[in-house]
Amino acid sequence: MILQTQVPLKKQTHNQIDYDSKLLLLGSCFSENIGGKLSYFKFQSHQNPFGILFHPKAIENLILHAINEKKYSEEDIFYHNERWHSFETHSVLSTDEKKELISRLNNSIKKTLEEIKTATHIIITLGTAWVYRFIETDRIVANCHKVPQKKFLKEILPVTEIVESLEAICYLIKSVNPKTTIIFTVSPVRHIKDGFVENKRSKSHLIAAIHEVVDPRKNRHYFPSYELMMDELREYRFYKEDMLHPNKIAVNYIWEKFVSVWCKDDALQTMKRVEEIQKGMIHRPFNSNSEAHTKFLEKLAQKKETLLQEFPFMRF
Repeated sequence: MILQTQVPLKKQTHNQIDYDSKLLLLGSCFSENIGGKLSYFKFQSHQNPFGILFHPKAIENLILHAINEKKYSEEDIFYHNERWHSFETHSVLSTDEKKELISRLNNSIKKTLEEIKTATHIIITLGTAWVYRFIETDRIVANCHKVPQKKFLKEILPVTEIVESLEAICYLIKSVNPKTTIIFTVSPVRHIKDGFVENKRSKSHLIAAIHEVVDPRKNRHYFPSYELMMDELREYRFYKEDMLHPNKIAVNYIWEKFVSVWCKDDALQTMKRVEEIQKGMIHRPFNSNSEAHTKFLEKLAQKKETLLQEFPFMRF
């Protein structure tokens, strides 16, 4: 008896991920979940230098500025609720010091460009097609920073405009790193604040647009995070208490599916070794002074040393 519908997945045969790969993750909060897994298993990965970005226009804007090596100044920031912000970034960069924010923005630009140039894989997670246009400047923002909503116009990006944005993203990335592999995915997090119907419209626009630009011959791929959550994990027991975000079980499940598709077999073996060390580091003994625990620590240190000899970039 089959009690679950399965999303068909095929193992990638080219440009697979291993411990020599360098990964950059951009986009919505679900990229933070996958990024956290990559970090836990000690892959060479970086995520969201400008914080979480929910829609394709924000990601396009970030990549454009990085490649053009934009220099941020006072004209690019504003003061609200006793903090300095940029409409182009997440509030994680916001600060109460003007110069500090400008410095953070410019450092993030340099970091983003460097990572785009060196990445073997760039994973882009789109969260929503709904955007907010700041009336005063007639520009779409990445984050409203709790500025009163009356100062914005809310609109949904049509599929054609999302396609143009994604094509621009691919072109910009390939202009400085033609060999990189781009993996698109749609966040399974539901944006119910937009409304139930509106959330479905948004996700549909994103999925339709992505499949207009996906082309394995051009190293553009799609990973079905959204479909895995909606079709294989369709019970509320796989959500957090807010009933909107995937819980730990769901994140682990989608992560395992991602690994099964994209990671090389030898990387899977290294992941097991890394996890042994990670679990060993959080182990709490009954008696920290016992001989058994001393031997355990010695064995753990040896495992670390052996792994670091093979992968010097790892940090525990």
